[in-house]
Amino acid sequence: MQMTNFEALKNLLASPKNIVLLPHKNPDGDAIGSTLAMSQFLIKIGHQCHVVAPNDFPKFLKWLPQAKEVIIGDYNPKKAEALIANADLIFVMDFNTLERIDQLGQLVKQSNAPKVLIDHHQAPDIFDFMYSDVSMPATCQMVYNFIETMEGESLIDKDIATCIYTGIMTDTGGFRFRNTSSSTHRIVANLIDKGVEVDRVNSYVNDANSPVRLQLLAITLNQLTLLPEYRTAFMYLTRKQMLANGFQKGDTEGFVNFGLSVEDYVFSVFFIEDTHHNFIKISLRSKSNFDVNAFSRKHFSGGGHMNAAGGRSDLPMEETLERFKAILVEYQEELKAVEL
Repeated sequence: MQMTNFEALKNLLASPKNIVLLPHKNPDGDAIGSTLAMSQFLIKIGHQCHVVAPNDFPKFLKWLPQAKEVIIGDYNPKKAEALIANADLIFVMDFNTLERIDQLGQLVKQSNAPKVLIDHHQAPDIFDFMYSDVSMPATCQMVYNFIETMEGESLIDKDIATCIYTGIMTDTGGFRFRNTSSSTHRIVANLIDKGVEVDRVNSYVNDANSPVRLQLLAITLNQLTLLPEYRTAFMYLTRKQMLANGFQKGDTEGFVNFGLSVEDYVFSVFFIEDTHHNFIKISLRSKSNFDVNAFSRKHFSGGGHMNAAGGRSDLPMEETLERFKAILVEYQEELKAVEL
């Protein structure tokens, strides 16, 4: 593990601290898993910890150990503000810039507390202590490495192991993305030895479909557009469609991956109209060496990883889709050349 000023951080953690840990907005399994795992480890070595999320997270993650203790900034802004203001140390987990936590980012900036980044996204902001590694498939894997370097591996119990496993499993697409390494599998084996119930985790995460989610999936797949000349699939959902079917946070998680299940296709994009604001959220996934991080950064004010990224468009849905199709023209030869 390569972390800036690790020995200084280790010295800070040698005495009790009041610590706040923050995942990014719209937290996924890796964000929630990493903050909960790190929080529980830090409590075990003598610290007081609070996880503060900018907004709520999907129901299929609510079962995770200590998930009920997460403070939701949108629901309890005064408590979130007070916790950040009184923190002795702040951990920034699974995001690379304070813009990813909206108004909480300004509160973190104003805090004099040292700040620790643990993240695997590109182009991170500068923090007091940084463990940044874009080769890692999940921040949860980095949390395991951090605990191990702190000589705390023996403190990883079933609850901490379950949080770490969940984050790794979800961020690797069930261990099928190309950055899933042999080290990842060795760590997962150790987590299973710690008591992780693999079938239970998979059931909670993958078998928690509500009737609403299945209805939205049916609508989304019915609107699937295949572009064989670009080996690309895209889908969309409008605000009207989501609200008419009782959309809840997390209902569209993973929909973008269906485009990659088409034989010989290498690029899948999902356009989702925000339910409260006038912009389009964009999820991008790819196979092999087609870089959706670069694609999103260049065209849709986003970023992420080579094979998984996000972005946004401030144009209406129809104009966004037309713009996307026009952009694809310049990538036609690159997409044709991708080897699977």
